[in-house]
This record gives sequence, structure tokens and C-alpha cells, in this order.
Amino acid sequence: MRRTSFFTAIAISLACAAPTAAFAVDDLFKTRLNIPADQWLSPGEVAEKLSQKGYKVVEIVSDDGAYEVELIDKNGTRIEAHVHPATGELLYGYDD
Repeated sequence: MRRTSFFTAIAISLACAAPTAAFAVDDLFKTRLNIPADQWLSPGEVAEKLSQKGYKVVEIVSDDGAYEVELIDKNGTRIEAHVHPATGELLYGYDD
């Protein structure tokens, strides 16, 4: 009986650890943009580009090789997104 419980506990531990390890490896290999700092638009330029598209910019910060922004769209919906630092374009799926 004890042997069965021991092996069951090990099996459960391995099953729980495997997905966590896979996520850690995936995060390790995510590609970053690696845009040189001299090619980045200023936060003001990014805000202007996003304003032209109808967004109200609440906050812009640098995060993992891109700008992280908090926006409000024309419907009043609050959005957190990443923006390409050299083009000012929204990055869909970046850092998910």
C-alpha cells in the first residue's frame, strides 16, 4: 500500500512539474525585437501615432524591448498592449 502511494505521489508531482517546465523553456526562447536604442521613437512620437489611430494614451513605459502602453479606445475600453519601438505599431500577441 505504501509503495503504491509513493509512486502515485511521484507521478502526480511529475505531471504537475512538466507543464511548468515547458512554459519556462517557451519564455526563454521568445524572440525579442532587439531594436537599437537610437532607432526607437520617443514616447511622445508613439503617443502621437496612437492618437492618430483614435486611442487615448494613458501611460507608456519601456518593457522587454518594446513599449508597453495603456490605452483607451474610442468605445472607452481600457487596453494594455505592446508597441513596436521603431514604428509605433501595435504588436498583437507580443509577450503573451
